[in-house]
Amino acid sequence: MLSLGECQLDPFAVPHKSRLSSKRLSPLFHLCFAFPVYPSFLLIHILSFSFLSPMSRLPRGPHSSFPFSASSNPLTHFFNSKYPSAGTYIYLSLPISFFKNIRKMATFLLKLSLLISIVHLTFAARRLIQPQDQDQLLHYHNGPLLYGKIAVNPIWYGNFKPSQKAIITDFITSLSSSQNTQPSVATWWRTTEKYYHLTSKKASSLSLSLGDQILDETYSLGKSLTLKNLVHLASKGGQRNAINVVLTAADVAVEGFCMSRCGTHGSSSSTSHVKDGKNYKFAYIWVGNSETQCPGQCAWPFHQPIYGPQSPPLIAPNNDVGLDGMVINLASLLAGTATNPFGNGYFQGSAEAPLEASTACPGVYGKGAYPGYAGDLLVDPTTGASYNVNGANGRKYLVPALYDPSTLSCSTPV
Repeated sequence: MLSLGECQLDPFAVPHKSRLSSKRLSPLFHLCFAFPVYPSFLLIHILSFSFLSPMSRLPRGPHSSFPFSASSNPLTHFFNSKYPSAGTYIYLSLPISFFKNIRKMATFLLKLSLLISIVHLTFAARRLIQPQDQDQLLHYHNGPLLYGKIAVNPIWYGNFKPSQKAIITDFITSLSSSQNTQPSVATWWRTTEKYYHLTSKKASSLSLSLGDQILDETYSLGKSLTLKNLVHLASKGGQRNAINVVLTAADVAVEGFCMSRCGTHGSSSSTSHVKDGKNYKFAYIWVGNSETQCPGQCAWPFHQPIYGPQSPPLIAPNNDVGLDGMVINLASLLAGTATNPFGNGYFQGSAEAPLEASTACPGVYGKGAYPGYAGDLLVDPTTGASYNVNGANGRKYLVPALYDPSTLSCSTPV
């Protein structure tokens, strides 16, 4: 007769000597089984066997099950720490008379040892076939990425001073420049290349450069734009090997601006490039100047936040809160466009509101960052401005942290 009960026995430890007696051994021989439940099959793992404590501590009767107590047994917690997902454990109590025949017992132990070996091989094989990206925060959804030489085409909507335009164009130029003092914009951007190395398609890395600039200083669509208007403006730029960036002036209201977004990126079907009867998509970005509308939301940490911890605002490195805030948002959206251009690249969560390379690290600009504190940044000794990267033409910028898939953490330039 077999007795069943719960078992949490350490499969590799030996009972303490003080609890054993050569004259008073238990007449019961206990086997510990684990029955992990899988979707398609049930695998029995024989984990251990051991002689138990003195006979006086056992309930009387030749077939009684041992009332195992995890708190009183000296071999506890090992199994749970080694096999946390093994499943439900059951022990079987057999009378020692079952093993009177030595030859039968030897045969039984041989079979048992072979089965244990098979179990260990099964565990090892299972570990080997586990996907390598199971710990990645941002998962790849098998869509195409942008690669090769891509032009970034600014589309200026509304009034921008020449000095303001230079802040943006110098930043775009800095993405591929190798002449900058470290830490540089180009070094920060190289984090996005690590996503390309993870794809099975082995695509080459992305190289961005400043493309054609388009001006719309007459507010052709008015000063209140919808998301559909933004796509229309973005389509004015080149649609082949390009990212079209719509930049709206401080006096332009955009649907959702300051309420749910400071900018956005997406893709749209190309109207000018048709191949084999199919319209191909192009990527676009929109970023708004928040200086007069919501600098506390879209230009932090260069303006006092409208909620949360109230830390003093930092000095903008280019002395323009609105444009320096636009650089932060443009940098974030460029990283999102590179790694998730068409909504099926690298992201977590819903495709309609994805967590991407930069948005996975909100409010982080330097080491030691926490809510209300941007992190330990560099400070210009002359102007007192805070920044974390150097750019073209002596520029200094503040760019957001990017999620690094090689370290599984947010990477900052400083």
